[in-house]
Amino acid sequence: MILIQIALFVCLGPAAPKMAVEADLSTLGPPPGLVANVIARYEADRGSVTRSAPPVGAPERDELMTRFDQSWLKSIGSLDFDAMDVDDRIDYLLLKNRLESALRRLAIDARKRAEVAPFVPFAPIIYELEAEHRRMERSDGRKTADAINALSTQVEAARKRVEAGLSTGAPRPSKAVAYRAARTVNELRKTLRDYRTDISGYDPLFTWWTAEPIKTADKTLEVYEICLREKVVGLKADDKTTIVGDPIGPEALAEDLKAAMIPYTPDELIKIAEVEFAWCDAEMLRASRELGFGDDWKKALEQVKTRHVGPGEQPAMIRDLALESTRFVEENNLITIPALAKDSWRMEMMTPDRQLVNPFFTGGEVISVSFPTSEMTHEQKLMSMRGNNRHFSRATVHHELIPGHHLQGFMTERYRPYRQSFGSPFWLEGWALYWEMTLWDKGFPKTAEDRVGFLFWRMHRCARIIFSLKFHLEKMTPQECIDFLVDRVGHERENATAEVRRSFNGDYGPLYQVAYMLGAIQFRALHKELVETKIMTDRGFHDAILRENAIPIELVRAILMKQKLPKDFATKWKFAGENPGQK
Repeated sequence: MILIQIALFVCLGPAAPKMAVEADLSTLGPPPGLVANVIARYEADRGSVTRSAPPVGAPERDELMTRFDQSWLKSIGSLDFDAMDVDDRIDYLLLKNRLESALRRLAIDARKRAEVAPFVPFAPIIYELEAEHRRMERSDGRKTADAINALSTQVEAARKRVEAGLSTGAPRPSKAVAYRAARTVNELRKTLRDYRTDISGYDPLFTWWTAEPIKTADKTLEVYEICLREKVVGLKADDKTTIVGDPIGPEALAEDLKAAMIPYTPDELIKIAEVEFAWCDAEMLRASRELGFGDDWKKALEQVKTRHVGPGEQPAMIRDLALESTRFVEENNLITIPALAKDSWRMEMMTPDRQLVNPFFTGGEVISVSFPTSEMTHEQKLMSMRGNNRHFSRATVHHELIPGHHLQGFMTERYRPYRQSFGSPFWLEGWALYWEMTLWDKGFPKTAEDRVGFLFWRMHRCARIIFSLKFHLEKMTPQECIDFLVDRVGHERENATAEVRRSFNGDYGPLYQVAYMLGAIQFRALHKELVETKIMTDRGFHDAILRENAIPIELVRAILMKQKLPKDFATKWKFAGENPGQK
């Protein structure tokens, strides 16, 4: 099977204008201040430490990173904060927040690893072999073979204990803990293989002594991992569809919210989502009535889903929608778009494997578009086309490109790029969804069917807050999350499954899906404070945000309002009101 990737440059026809490549220094940002240089040193030092540190999971790594972060936190405490201007204070608080959060997260992660430790009592053997090699000490082939042989014995004993517990009906670990243990075994297996690869063949005595013991140990680890995955978790071999996930619990959720500068509890955030959901419900009913379906909005949604293009036509539709939304924001004087940003985005079609995780779009400089491929089943093709119809796409192409993710990426590479490491999904995804709200307010959806498309995605983002937080609070299972998206939002089941898989497969942080709607609400609240009061224009407001880079939105607010925050600053901006969930 050959997968054909389609790459398209923006063009209006055969005689497309030349790409804008002329140098433009007219809008350079201010030079970095003192703390920006401190951040650059921190990033360089951290890179050196993490690249040479023990593998993730080793207790020695946690101890090393704790000392590193504590040292930096003490060091920046000696800076003269009172003498700093607004920008330096923001940079200081960004670094301080990151260090404090990292230390708290290290403690939480250590407790989660303690839950897995009884399943991997043999881990110290592998960590010690890796440490010896990292110290560049020559391995004693005979002693190493003895250690690896002991490793196999311990792994086999661990597997037998697990299987004995299953057969006797003893209390078994939760699926999440067992799944985490299986992943840990996989990581240990990789560490052992890397260790062997670096030495085997280069040291004759090591190779002679360890060739067979390492092969046996690798196989024993593989069998144990399969035991955990299949017999405890319940996953079949090479299962790419079942969703397990690993709820982080209320303590870790509270820590993540604090680090993201979101001063609300998970329950308060769920109430905010329910209020937004109620607005969507009312608007969806209004659109449904206009389309002649009365209060049966799901029938209206079903009609909209049929408005998709045929095979081979999706790229042209996406291109046209992208050009239209770009013209719209420029004609309404909403934001400045550099010529090179308009000319430099590209398109590719998403592979079937990626569509298992994201059945819609991903964006940035390259917009990756989902659409059925020939080898999909008939039902999968229909679901994909229905889920990527014209009206759904109208609501999201600008989210991925301009003024959304592509413009964000373009600007963050050019303005205060040293802040990119502090990137917040509330800024990243909140900005893109904020534009869906703004274009709605400006009349970009032209018809009732367009409004249904916009509302589908807005309802989806409300649902993400509810199911993501409830999953991590262990109040919803992955299957219940899928059913919620199907029943409450109107997703195709295959697409709902892919969305939940994307949320919980480990590629995204626990708050990532929550950040879309909450970040948009933050930007909307800030717009009300600064633009609706005539302090700034729409264009000035939006341009200023992109020139401060991807930082927590409460700090963007402080910059735009020229607030000199105190050294002991803690998040407190109630962007959704003191009593969230009420309007």
